[in-house]
Amino acid sequence: MTGREQEGWGRRGAWGAASAPAAAREGRPAVVCPRFDGVGADGAPVRLGIMGGTFDPIHQGHLACAEQAREAFGLAGVVFVPTGRPAFKRDRAVTDGAVRLEMCRAAVAGNPAFAVSPLEVDRPGITYAVDTLRALRHHYPANVELFFIAGADAILSIARWHESAEVARLARFAAATRPGFEVTESFKEELASRGAFRVDYFEVTALAISSSYLRERAARGLSLRYLTPDPVREIIEARGLYRLEAPTTAAAVGGGKESPWTP
Repeated sequence: MTGREQEGWGRRGAWGAASAPAAAREGRPAVVCPRFDGVGADGAPVRLGIMGGTFDPIHQGHLACAEQAREAFGLAGVVFVPTGRPAFKRDRAVTDGAVRLEMCRAAVAGNPAFAVSPLEVDRPGITYAVDTLRALRHHYPANVELFFIAGADAILSIARWHESAEVARLARFAAATRPGFEVTESFKEELASRGAFRVDYFEVTALAISSSYLRERAARGLSLRYLTPDPVREIIEARGLYRLEAPTTAAAVGGGKESPWTP
C-alpha cells in the first residue's frame, strides 16, 4: 500500500464504526460489512471492488487476482461475497455457506484492504448477481463506483446472466487476463454487441489453481499447503472438508465451470 493509500485509510478509519447508524438514518441497509459499509460517506469519488464466487474453497489465485485488481484500478478495497445458493451450481453439493464464510474471513484477515460480506449467504432463495448489485448500489452513495472483478475469459457469458442489462448498468467490470491471453478486437466487438458493458482489462500473475483442483486434492488426502492460506487449510483439515463425509448442504448445489456469481 502506498503512502497516499495509507493516508486515505487513516482518514476513513471511522467508516466501519459509523456505518450502521448512518445507513439507518438515510434509509440505506447496512448490507456489506463493517469495514466498508461507510465507503463514500465523505462525498469524495471512490472505487470499490466486488469479487463474488462460491469460494469452495478460497485460494491464492482468488487473493492474487483481487490484490492486483486493487492496484490496477486504485480500489479503496475489495469485498469478497461468497454465493449463497448459486443458480449455476445446482447439480453438485456445495459446502455450507457459513463454513465458506469462515474460510473467506480467515483468508483475508491479514489484509486491511480486503473484507468479506455475508450478504448472499444470508439471503434466502437462489443467488443472482443482479440482486446483490442492486443492494450494493442502494447502499452506497453515487460517488462510489462499483468494480465487479471477473475473469476476462468469462466476460462473454455475461449476456446469459439473469437480467444482464441491469448488471451492466449497476457496475463496471474489472476483467482479469492471464499472460498470453489476447483481448482481440473481435472479442471486444462481440462483447459490445451483447450490451453496454463497461470493461477494463488487467493482467494477473498466472496461477494454475482452481477450487475444484483443491477439492480433488483434499479428497485424495494430498496437501493444500501453499495453494490456499494456512488458516483456510487448517479449517479444511480440521473439518475434514471435501471428503465423502464432508458437511454440505443439498440446497446449495451446482456444477459446471466456476465463475464469479451466477450466469
